[in-house]
Amino acid sequence: MLRQLTLDLGTPPPSTFDNFFAGANAELVTRLRELDNALAAGPVADRTFYVWGESGSGRTHLLQALVHEASPGHARFAGPQSSLAAFSFDPRVALYAIDDCDALSAAQQIAVFNLFNEVRAHPTSALVAAGNAPPIGMTVREDLRTRLGWGLVFHLAPLPDEGKAAVLKHAARERGIMLADDVPAYLLTHFRRDMPSLMALLDALDRFSLEQKRAVTLPLLRTMLASPDAEERRGTPAAGPETGSHAAPSASSKIGPHG
Repeated sequence: MLRQLTLDLGTPPPSTFDNFFAGANAELVTRLRELDNALAAGPVADRTFYVWGESGSGRTHLLQALVHEASPGHARFAGPQSSLAAFSFDPRVALYAIDDCDALSAAQQIAVFNLFNEVRAHPTSALVAAGNAPPIGMTVREDLRTRLGWGLVFHLAPLPDEGKAAVLKHAARERGIMLADDVPAYLLTHFRRDMPSLMALLDALDRFSLEQKRAVTLPLLRTMLASPDAEERRGTPAAGPETGSHAAPSASSKIGPHG
């Protein structure tokens, strides 16, 4: 069993554009960051976006950042777990963020299709959707697949190792952790390389350091991994580097409008 911690660690920092590592792919982040203000100033030429990438690529982070940093009441987030009402058009809502389009139910796909049409008819609103494949490869209704490709399409590329290390260091600073320089490199060499897994391990290491009242160093990490409850703390390690894994957060090159 896990030992009880005496401290309430609170919740992780919210997803924002500032803690999204854009790397060389700043165009998408800039466009989304400015979208709410641009709609208020109007008119905006590009008001529908589709962002795709594998699980862990950071697309959910971007959508949550869009909603988090918009003016109160101006943005709405919806996905497969949302009710149909969440996909309805409201003239008071300027930004719609639709996540995991590939996992939407048949009824939700119809609702998003209708929402797409409403947004295009109202120049003061915009829609940003995300999924696990480019529009041409989406396993959704044909009419929705076509709509997803109408606007700007961006691909979220994997982060290089130095980008992942930078994200881990930034996340550590947000949590008030002084992370030794050799810790990110060790994690990237010995464990799953996707960012959700790396962030979960960082959180576990944070908790363990508070438990032990020790700084986050490589010896502390090794101590945690050697503890009896290590598997529960961190999950199963990868057998080796996962060269095909995608990282969060990163935005990649624009593909451009699709018909």
